[in-house]
This record gives sequence, C-alpha cells and structure tokens, in this order.
Amino acid sequence: MKLYGSTTSPYARRIRIFAHSIPLEFIAMDIFNDDDRNLLIAKNPTLKIPFLVDDEQCIFDSRVIFRYLTQKFELTPISWPQENLLTLVDSINDSLVSMFLLSRSDIDSDQDALFFNLQKQRIDKAMHSLEVHCKAGQFNDWHYPSICLFCLLDWMSFRELYDVSKFHSLSAFHQQHQQREDVITTDPR
Repeated sequence: MKLYGSTTSPYARRIRIFAHSIPLEFIAMDIFNDDDRNLLIAKNPTLKIPFLVDDEQCIFDSRVIFRYLTQKFELTPISWPQENLLTLVDSINDSLVSMFLLSRSDIDSDQDALFFNLQKQRIDKAMHSLEVHCKAGQFNDWHYPSICLFCLLDWMSFRELYDVSKFHSLSAFHQQHQQREDVITTDPR
C-alpha cells in the first residue's frame, strides 16, 4: 500500500500518524511539480491529496482512507459522536485550506466579502465547539479524531493561520502531544 501526499498536508499527516503501525509506504509529492501533478491527475480525479493506492484500489480522501484502513485491518471504527468531532475538525481544515490557497494566489482574505466572512464564521464557531469538547475530555484518548485535531492545530500554528491561544483546552491538548514519536516523525517543519 502506498499513501501519496505532501509532508505539509494536515490530511496526509493524520493518515501517516494513524497508520504508524500499518505497513504503508508514504510517497511525498509536490503537487505543483509537473511530474507529481500529472501523477495526481492520473490517480485522483478530485485533484486532492492524500490518496491511497492498494493494489488496483485507489482511495481518494483522508476520511475514506481512514475507513478503508479501519475495515481492512479490522480496527475499531469511530463512534457517531466521534464522527461529529471529526466533522468539526474537517470544516475548519477545509475553510483554512481554502483561505490559505487564496492568500497564496494574492487574494486578500481579510476583505469584507461573503465567502471570507462565511469561512471565518465557520472557523470561529467550530473552534469554540471543539474547545468545549476538548475541555469535556472527548479528546483525552489518542484516537483518530484526536490525531486529526492535533494535525489541524499544528498546521494552523505551522502556517500561522489562526491564533489558538485564546482556547486554553485546545492549546494544552496541542502542547501535550507535541513530543509523541509519531508526531515528531511527521512534523512538516
């Protein structure tokens, strides 16, 4: 099995951390390099990373890759409440990736425009909800939603996209897991 993604992608990193004990080869890509872009186009019609290739099977999305690996290796699936936590994490991640790509395209995301306002509102609302869930102990165990939350928080810090310091439980969670071996070996810095 091969996982294709970039070392800076929070979506690829979450799978790399989750699959640390699964025989999975990571293929680092630069999706802006012509050869890697052509491979991405050939393998994944969504043109997103990560994607997983297992023999003839190609899986296109980190959330689906997680489900595929969970089923293939008979691991415990996440619960419905954990699915909701993952949706909160993914909504922030998706909004921030969009804003990040727009800023990389020299589009000012601080302007007062519907798209940017909706993304900022989504991020703030979901961050407050994650803070409540984190404070309530729903991320105490190192499970897939916790891994995804860590990857989001670390990516936000790495890219300097959002100040998490006002969220004490989330900041403590991020700090607590920075010395994990799987976190260190996948650090994009």
